[in-house]
Amino acid sequence: MKTAAGFALLLGLSLFAGLTLYEGAGDVARAFASVGLGALWVVVLRFIQTALASVAWRALLARPRPRPWLFVRLRWVRESINNLLPVAQIGGDVLGARLLRSRGVRGGLASASVIGDLLALTATQVVFTLLGVFFLVDSGADTDLTSAIMAGLVIMAPALAGFWLAPRILAMGWLDKLAAYVERSTGWGSVAGLPALREGMDGILRRRSGLAAALAIHMGAWFVGVLEIWLALYLLGDPRSFAIALTIESLGHAVKAAGFLIPGAWGVQEGGFIALCAAFGIGSPTAIALSLIKRIPDFVLGAPGLWIWRRMEGSNLRDVFFREKLTTSEEPHGL
Repeated sequence: MKTAAGFALLLGLSLFAGLTLYEGAGDVARAFASVGLGALWVVVLRFIQTALASVAWRALLARPRPRPWLFVRLRWVRESINNLLPVAQIGGDVLGARLLRSRGVRGGLASASVIGDLLALTATQVVFTLLGVFFLVDSGADTDLTSAIMAGLVIMAPALAGFWLAPRILAMGWLDKLAAYVERSTGWGSVAGLPALREGMDGILRRRSGLAAALAIHMGAWFVGVLEIWLALYLLGDPRSFAIALTIESLGHAVKAAGFLIPGAWGVQEGGFIALCAAFGIGSPTAIALSLIKRIPDFVLGAPGLWIWRRMEGSNLRDVFFREKLTTSEEPHGL
């Protein structure tokens, strides 16, 4: 698995380097350098987006629940791991559930909250992407990204089905019996966490007010990301309307989702930005520089996020990341 992730990362970085050289590394460097310290505002916007996403996650839990600052730190850690480590965009979520559990939230509920948060995030992203498609069609712009965008939507669509199917599946008692049978047959202690996960998901999905709040907050957070694009284009000396920024941001995420197998979507995101920006007459060097500006918060916020992870774990990160199995004293939690 680690070898495959390393190969995928190498492939992505090679694609990124090839695109940059082809479009003119000097032009890209000059465009990127022209932004200067203004890029720090993009970092501020990303932190606001992260904070909003943490509020959405917390809204899924009924009172009493941990304080908001804990969720901000955990969300920060989740995104830092997903952005900077070769974990296929989900490793941070798994560890986020474990850290939440270690802070007093029972295992099944902690895991269920992360799953519910991912469902809400992906469902709003589908809506956000469709909004971008509408603006792209309305603008009359021509682009070759149709297949990539559709692939991204196909990847995200199961979250919408999840909102309809999960309550019905979770209501089926046979899941508990199946978990118990698998545990008896195989001796896999972690399977015992499935009933707790089922109970946690059932509670979250039945709290309609929490779900509605999470969906609304996540939707607002996507628009903070639009401000990142709008500001970055302004700093690059090529200001565009909010609608164009929304189209680039929303469809850029859809293209990135289609390249989820490559850590950080290196090369995939840049190629998507080149095609999307070309549809609005924005040059390729500016498009690559725009993509690089979007990556600045990944590193500026990601490095402290990994440090926070280290402090919260209280142990060596290598031991945490490559730990083969839970200790016998740990409660199984299904994620």
